[in-house]
Amino acid sequence: MSNEKTAKVVWSGNDLLFRGTLGSGYQFDLSSHAGEAAGSPMEFLLAGVAGCTAMDVISILQKMRQKVHDFSVEICGVRAEQHPKVYTEVDIVYVVRGEAINEDNVARAIELSETIYCSASQMFHRSGTKINTSFRIEEV
Repeated sequence: MSNEKTAKVVWSGNDLLFRGTLGSGYQFDLSSHAGEAAGSPMEFLLAGVAGCTAMDVISILQKMRQKVHDFSVEICGVRAEQHPKVYTEVDIVYVVRGEAINEDNVARAIELSETIYCSASQMFHRSGTKINTSFRIEEV
């Protein structure tokens, strides 16, 4: 299966701390008590969505020949009070810094990512999570 992705987590033997390894070989630490030593699984879900859409949007903006100098995506999620405490709503803010960036192009790149390309955000959409997106352009 060429589309298959893998991950493995191994308990450290200490509290709820795990060492994760992705199929690519990348390693990271997971803990239910997120902090500087390890992130929580739910934080990694947010990072996955932010990373997925960021890669789409910057790629599309580059193809549109936008002169982007700096680009970031900020994401904030609100979880349900009751178990399984899924994300009920997320806010995604795109920040594009560059020269003469076209607002319509940024909006279109975000729309394409959200509706077609970003499989991570599609998983949120399909589970009923409300996704709010906004962007700001900062001229350099």
